[in-house]
Amino acid sequence: MTDPITLHGRHLIDGAWIEGSDFFTADRTDGVETRFARGTAADIDLAVQAAAAAFLPYSRSSRESRALFLEAIADAIEERGAAITAIAMAETGLPAARLEGERGRTTGQLQLFAKHIRDGAYLDRRHDAADPERKPLPRPEIRLVQRPIGPVGVFGASNFPLAFSTAGGDTASALAAGCPVVVKGHQAHPGTSEIVADAILAAIRATDQHPGVFALVQSDTNEAGAALVQHPLIKAIGFTGSLRGGRALFDLAVSRPEPIPFFGELGSVNPVFVLAHAAESRGAEIARNWAASLTMGAGQFCTNPGVLIVPEASADLIETEAANQLRQVPQQTMLSAGIATAFGRNAAKLAAGNAVRTICAPEATGRAATAGLFATDADTFISNPELAEEVFGPAGIVVRARSEDHLLTIADALEGQLTVTLQLDDADTDTAQRLMPILEQKAGRILANGFPTGVEVVDAMMHGGPYPASTNVAATSVGTLAIRRFLRPVAYQNLPEALLPADML
Repeated sequence: MTDPITLHGRHLIDGAWIEGSDFFTADRTDGVETRFARGTAADIDLAVQAAAAAFLPYSRSSRESRALFLEAIADAIEERGAAITAIAMAETGLPAARLEGERGRTTGQLQLFAKHIRDGAYLDRRHDAADPERKPLPRPEIRLVQRPIGPVGVFGASNFPLAFSTAGGDTASALAAGCPVVVKGHQAHPGTSEIVADAILAAIRATDQHPGVFALVQSDTNEAGAALVQHPLIKAIGFTGSLRGGRALFDLAVSRPEPIPFFGELGSVNPVFVLAHAAESRGAEIARNWAASLTMGAGQFCTNPGVLIVPEASADLIETEAANQLRQVPQQTMLSAGIATAFGRNAAKLAAGNAVRTICAPEATGRAATAGLFATDADTFISNPELAEEVFGPAGIVVRARSEDHLLTIADALEGQLTVTLQLDDADTDTAQRLMPILEQKAGRILANGFPTGVEVVDAMMHGGPYPASTNVAATSVGTLAIRRFLRPVAYQNLPEALLPADML
């Protein structure tokens, strides 16, 4: 495969493509070697300084100006659609249909955010009029509005080269809020990041934005990431990735002389509870659909439903149907050799223990992996917390529960999750009502009779959850509410209108 656009492998800083002093080679499925500049702390500093210079003019720009900018980014990405699909296929191994769908989600998100900020409701404007007659003291006039927080650092995600990376949800949210963005590109898809950054640069020029409003620094080391989090001019971080990597960066963010918000989405096992009547009436169907969800995209979704909790009475049938379905799934290409290696190592560790039965043994060779299925009982699952840790890839575990009370015990033992799913029929309502108060404390999104591998970009979406699913239980990284992460409320007392921000009026 040849790239429709020639890649130059540079950083984008302050509106210009900057050469690096060192380079890394991208890992591609087609064997083509492409070199990219390896970002340093000095490169990060240049990018952040430019973002800080852009902050005042950009944060004071009109909502209409920012909306036009977001729409111009969407248009420029679509103009480069064929090139983005081609390079992303080579870098990630994802099929064209998946990437084209993800591109549509990315551009649709930008357009949705443009519409949302035009409306202005997200600003949560409040006004308490003065009351000079109030006793014993007059009440002053107080107005409140949300204001941009400052330059934002964003980390590209490995599993979504478009929707959670260079122009993905964190970047779109921050730009919509009025905050310049510095992206540390993910080393698994640097070519994709470069072409998307070129689209953003085109939109900057087309809408006459400050050139420092967006930067892309490529790197395959930890130096650039750590420098971004610790830079004193960065005021917040958006991150999607592993628990280990996210926690390390979170610790850096909160240990700074000026701690900053770190909005990390760190993954989840997204348990599915199959209640008794649903298991009895359609257990085989649930098992097959679960297996399909489990292996979608080689299991490389943060919402992958890795744990299926079933009644003992239906467990044999469900295990058999799930295993039959998984054995039919061909070997799948994973996002990188490193991810495939980690999947094989974690799955082998799970299989080697005495806590589970191996029904289908997964295998990982090079960048490819086959699906795996394990099973255990509820008591073992509860007493071995490592069984509830994410195995990033196409592997799941069936947990057998002896009773309704057992389901409650399992739910209570869970750590924070992005999602929890209930498979239920009408006759299961009483059991579900007992579970709901627990599940609401465990997850950001609760589903009924579906599977969580699919996150709608809408006003009501919550994509976050209690730790370790995310580092901020009140924040979402998907949907229009995500914009609020990069705003802060400011109150204005007795200020004349000439001094108020335009958004206040």
